[in-house]
Amino acid sequence: MPSAVVDGISTRYEVTGSGPPLLMFSPGGFDSRLANWSSHGRYAQLRLLDHLAGRYTCITFDRRESGQSGGRVERIGWAQYVAQGVGLLDHLGIERVHLMGGCVGCSTAVALAVARPSRVLSLVLFSPAGGPRYRMLQQSRFGAHASFVDSSGLASVVALARSSSHESGFAADPRVGPWVSVLRGDDAFATAYAERDRAEYLTLLGGMSRLLFDRDTVPGVEPEDLMRLDIPALIVPGQDASHATSAARYLQECLSRAEYWDIPVTEQTEQATAARLLTFLAGAP
Repeated sequence: MPSAVVDGISTRYEVTGSGPPLLMFSPGGFDSRLANWSSHGRYAQLRLLDHLAGRYTCITFDRRESGQSGGRVERIGWAQYVAQGVGLLDHLGIERVHLMGGCVGCSTAVALAVARPSRVLSLVLFSPAGGPRYRMLQQSRFGAHASFVDSSGLASVVALARSSSHESGFAADPRVGPWVSVLRGDDAFATAYAERDRAEYLTLLGGMSRLLFDRDTVPGVEPEDLMRLDIPALIVPGQDASHATSAARYLQECLSRAEYWDIPVTEQTEQATAARLLTFLAGAP
């Protein structure tokens, strides 16, 4: 599987299918791997990638600090995730593209549309992550990681992450932190991480948590910026604590050219969902 160096970070990606390009921001939180489109939760049942690749060139990738992509210890915000998406498009020589986000990928998709609207043909926002419980959960994970670092040190984070008997990610065990996949796959990164100043790291971590999860709806982009977008969008709601229906309705309210698929999650079957997405994309410019 190919990789590209984007913003100084190795990005693992895959291109499947044929037709107009569709850049897909993976679901899965801090484990947003390209494989999640086929293996993660509802996405395994819906087989969206299989349906979309029949008509579109689907570009999937491991988000930085996920899967086999690299990472860098810094205060990560949505702008850094946007930079990875734009850099991958530049690497592939693609100027304009349809965007699709699943779960947390919706925040990056809309952030890219705000930052580079001339490069975006349309937006598919599938089960956007957001809502007050989502914010509280994410911030609690950062808090638990910070407590472990404060009490045990960064070398202990590395030892736990690289333990042969420990395979959990940040979501399942917050102690290992958001850089866990890079710690496991890159010896030089792990060594440098363990030697970082603890106080400086904790300050960075607090800022990152606040920057990423900054509101009780879809995080990352100001509503006034969303309202200025003139890009067709399809919103497919979720319906649980991390994918609140209120988050999908928020995007509907803010995006002037939004189509809201007002259907319960239980009725979002494989065939119905594939047909709705393909009909929307075919009608977009």
